[in-house]
Amino acid sequence: MKRIEETIRVVDLETGYRTGNKTTVITKGVCASLYSGELTCLLGPNGAGKSTLLKTLTAFLPPIKGKIYIEHKPLEDYSDAELSKVIGVVLTEKLSLNNMSVEELVGMGRSPYTGFWGHMNDTDRKIVEESIVLVGIENLKGRMIQTLSDGERQKVMIAKALAQETPVIFLDEPTAFLDYPSKVEIMQLLQRLAREKNKTIFLSTHDLELALQIADKVWLMDKIHGVTIGTPEDLSLNGDMSKYFHREGVAFDRESGLFKICHKIDKRVKLVGEGGRFNMVKKALGRHGIEADSNLCGEVIIEADDNGYKVNGRPATTIGELLDIVNNLI
Repeated sequence: MKRIEETIRVVDLETGYRTGNKTTVITKGVCASLYSGELTCLLGPNGAGKSTLLKTLTAFLPPIKGKIYIEHKPLEDYSDAELSKVIGVVLTEKLSLNNMSVEELVGMGRSPYTGFWGHMNDTDRKIVEESIVLVGIENLKGRMIQTLSDGERQKVMIAKALAQETPVIFLDEPTAFLDYPSKVEIMQLLQRLAREKNKTIFLSTHDLELALQIADKVWLMDKIHGVTIGTPEDLSLNGDMSKYFHREGVAFDRESGLFKICHKIDKRVKLVGEGGRFNMVKKALGRHGIEADSNLCGEVIIEADDNGYKVNGRPATTIGELLDIVNNLI
């Protein structure tokens, strides 16, 4: 089992912008650590300062106050060349990289080691090949970047970061612009790389529910509460998740650790049964503002189980047909 070690430590960090004589503080008092072998997700509403925090951690912006240590060395003590060997960065922006093959782009991850002219030796080429295999894009090696889908391009950028051989990888919205299956695939890939390669992986994302199912740690962030850190389960149980993402009509379910829409209930029916059909009927009725439970009394009685559906004894072949019958009765 790989040893988990602190790779980044943040002490009393204050982030923001300086323009002339004016200083705009966005986040203050952040004290936290990131560890090898862990995937950490930064979550928060738009305007909370996630991008500013990420830019500060990756040295694109100087901190207003406080310290950032990478492998126990202050960030400001690193030269650009040294920093490129300890942190890799994958940005959201689509780069104009036409007329370059996948293999060539991944090879650019070796630039901190190959110098200005980028001449790769056998070791460099082996690392590029291993990075391509780790991400599972061997079939894309010869493809030109402009021919790739968004999901394929994101995998290539992750492979490039792996070829850079840094202990820490930062990603800004790596699942933006992707369809849901591709989002899941990218997040699972990052989780696997953190564990198998003992990387520290830190990413910002708006894919809240996906992050809660995959992240080892979560940094919750907003302008009112600042930054709160913990496992998804701890943040769910102690109420922080509900506090940070409170919206009318949306509730955080502590039991499942996921958000659910609160539908306005104005009707009630008796629902009896069990299994998957029962649960799906209850969900569909709730969406129509109908509370359904076996303990309720009413003129409408719905049965839903493995044998099918019935409304007051009348069979229904689908949930859609069941809803039509119910809506005509109440």
